[in-house]
Amino acid sequence: MSFTSFCQPIFNEAINRYHVTDNVDTPIENPYPLGTIEHDLYLKAWIDTVQWHFEDIIRDPGIDPAEALVLKRRIDKSNQDRTDLVERIDSYFLTLYKDVAILPDATINTESPAWAIDRLCILNLKIYHMKEQAERPDATEEHHSRCAQKLAVLLEQQRDLSQAIDTLLDDIKAGRKYMKVYKQMKMYNDKDTNPVLYGKK
Repeated sequence: MSFTSFCQPIFNEAINRYHVTDNVDTPIENPYPLGTIEHDLYLKAWIDTVQWHFEDIIRDPGIDPAEALVLKRRIDKSNQDRTDLVERIDSYFLTLYKDVAILPDATINTESPAWAIDRLCILNLKIYHMKEQAERPDATEEHHSRCAQKLAVLLEQQRDLSQAIDTLLDDIKAGRKYMKVYKQMKMYNDKDTNPVLYGKK
């Protein structure tokens, strides 16, 4: 089984389970053991799904400014959690392929496997919500048609990205590509590099 075939059902499981309550405060109940790649993939999809809905809520033109600020802080934390988790998934691949003999003409990819998988997870979310719009009972036929066309593009994109990820992993496993992971180093979250934070008395 390819890695994307393995992770897609886990992503969809988390997305579907979130939408049972459709509430950003629903506690996560991760069904997979801590320390497994399945656990991290499920958590990744859950974080992305909650953040998707944070982003919907904060765009409410009538939102109370104080509530918006609280929500912005939650979005910031969610973004950092997502980044940390993607880096942990990359650590899984680094460990998995640590003994691979890299070929002399091996090349590096434009992004690491986990950041590509991050995009795939978000694509699954887009597909879920675009399908919802394409079938929305209170929408016009024009809306249904427009969203159905967008859904078809997203599904094609999902197939293409899945194939690209699986090819990348095959190339890493065979030594044709090699992994080199850089930490994101988000300076605005660091009290030592954000001047607003380190400048405070």
